[in-house]
Amino acid sequence: MSSKKSATAKKAQRATARKATERQAATQKGAEPKGTEPKGTARPDAGAAKATVTADAAPTGPRPARLTAAAALAAAEGVVLLGFGIYVLIMGLTGDPESPRQAEMLGVTVLALALLPLLAARGLWLRRRWSRGPAMITQLMALPVAWTLVQNGGGLLAAGVATAIAALAVLALLVNPTATEALGIGPRDA
Repeated sequence: MSSKKSATAKKAQRATARKATERQAATQKGAEPKGTEPKGTARPDAGAAKATVTADAAPTGPRPARLTAAAALAAAEGVVLLGFGIYVLIMGLTGDPESPRQAEMLGVTVLALALLPLLAARGLWLRRRWSRGPAMITQLMALPVAWTLVQNGGGLLAAGVATAIAALAVLALLVNPTATEALGIGPRDA
């Protein structure tokens, strides 16, 4: 019950801070503060204005270490996928694969898949709200890949374990309330 009270208190503090920022911005622009328009003046929809401001603006304040770590891990996964895609594409073009078309298509597919964690990492770094979904989906897709690598054993065992650890770490970091709050995701939005 106390977590609900603290979440409500935090929400109220954010709303108060937002109103103070709006008042300060209005006075700097020379506009009259909200609620002081002359009678008979049409007022724009305040709800739409608030939605636009909160959707486009990144949250303020320092980036939490958990969010930074999640962005770095997601970027590292994207770079590894990018390198693997380039390797497979080059080997498909210059090597002697059984099926050059399949090797080239696999390389192009892996390159395309590398874009998702890279874009998600950039969004997490910039504290964009939308980035949490693609980052979590990428990690959920990495878990079956890690399992397959572990099942094949040999040299792939280490790669599978590393993939699983990275995916679980990013998921844990993104589910953390500190990270969701830093991305501007409230208790009901998560």
